[in-house]
Amino acid sequence: MSVATCSKSGGLVSLGGSFENPEIASLLNDSFVNIKVDREERPEIDAVYMKVCQVMTQSGGWPLNIMMTPDKQPFFAATYIPDLSRYGRVGLREMIPTVKKLWQERRADLLSDASEITRALRQSPTNGSQVLGEETMHRAYQSLLTGFDRTYGGFGRAPKFPSPQNFFFLLRYWKRTGAEQALRIAEHTLQNMRRGGIYDQIGFGFHRYATDERWTLPHFEKMLYDQALIALAFIDLYQATGKKEYEISAREIFTYVLRDLTDDEGGFYCAEDADSEGVEGKFYTWSPEEVRGILTEDEAALFLSDYRHEADRCVQGVQELPEGQFIPHLKGISDVDEKAITTDGSGKMEGIRKKLFAHREKRIHPHKDDKILTDWNGLMIASLARGAQVFDEPEYVMAALRAMGFITKAMPDNKGRLLHRYCKGQAAIAGNVDDYSFLIWALLELYETTFEARYLVQALEYQSHLFARFRDERNGGFFFTPDMPG
Repeated sequence: MSVATCSKSGGLVSLGGSFENPEIASLLNDSFVNIKVDREERPEIDAVYMKVCQVMTQSGGWPLNIMMTPDKQPFFAATYIPDLSRYGRVGLREMIPTVKKLWQERRADLLSDASEITRALRQSPTNGSQVLGEETMHRAYQSLLTGFDRTYGGFGRAPKFPSPQNFFFLLRYWKRTGAEQALRIAEHTLQNMRRGGIYDQIGFGFHRYATDERWTLPHFEKMLYDQALIALAFIDLYQATGKKEYEISAREIFTYVLRDLTDDEGGFYCAEDADSEGVEGKFYTWSPEEVRGILTEDEAALFLSDYRHEADRCVQGVQELPEGQFIPHLKGISDVDEKAITTDGSGKMEGIRKKLFAHREKRIHPHKDDKILTDWNGLMIASLARGAQVFDEPEYVMAALRAMGFITKAMPDNKGRLLHRYCKGQAAIAGNVDDYSFLIWALLELYETTFEARYLVQALEYQSHLFARFRDERNGGFFFTPDMPG
């Protein structure tokens, strides 16, 4: 089984594209019953088998590849597997015949291993009845403080993910305790993210993660949930500091979503792929010659001096870009007071950006994953509604209301229960706890934006579904999937 995200071909990005290789496909079909899972459509399957991978390999990621017995007990887990053995990784051409031989000659051993793994996964978690208190909050802060990268911002080593939930916690910890360092950690990280290559400096919106510690080289995929939550983090930071550049950053993210990820009926699409024309990042990179051919001499000199950096060639992975190509970004800062995100008081750089954006629009775009997911739409609606409240922006109210109208019309089944996915005119797959929780959050934000009681009534209705179908009456908490999916 291979779990991954949707690709431009309508299939899945899995096994490094190996499913499209006739020789590999033949080997797979000769040895396995092959299952491909879209992790966005079936997050509950992804969650179970990601835990398998983490237990077996102490790591995880996508594509997630699992070999299992006919009764679904896993005995092998891995993420990316190349066609041929290279860089210390065993390739599929060598792996598949070996596994087939083991299944034929040592099946009992594989079955025993699979049973042990399944038994370990089924062990009941420790009782979670401990009351959370102030000490838990302080420990969480110390954990983030320990992992904080004081130079480039973020937490831990590369690859670096935006992890906006960390900023939500830090800003509330600062507000509650007065710990200025918590505010500075959030501000320093969000500034460097916004200045880095992980942010699309020409068309706006955040890429999924940075492969390096400096936020320079991204994995170029753009996810709806990242846009929603990072925009919320900038809104919170604007409220905490009053600095205009954080409002601008949130508004830019909304501009991207409303322009590129919005369906004609009002819902929001899942994502944009990382690659176009078969090359990751091709849509987003530039050469100096191309820039000079679009801008005036002075404009090109200004843009290249600010957004192209020779030091990037030292960043691991940048060398793999085509010769002469670069990822536009601003230089990182070492202190939140060193330089604001936005210093374009004359508007000259904005004019340059618009010229480059207009030219880039003529390129072949990355594929858009046009699934509409209830949970991710809930996050985006909540983010827009909060933006409307804080920035007094009617456009965001209208977009949030339109999206909510679509979700509440298209996504419930004939019993009023939420479905998870809408695609090509059809809604399907029983809603999970995230679908209900995030949509309830969105409804509460809309109520606080409009003070129309119907949104509060809808929130309470979905809350009753959540309690009736997901609540763990014995241990507390909520299950991810409903007790009666049908």
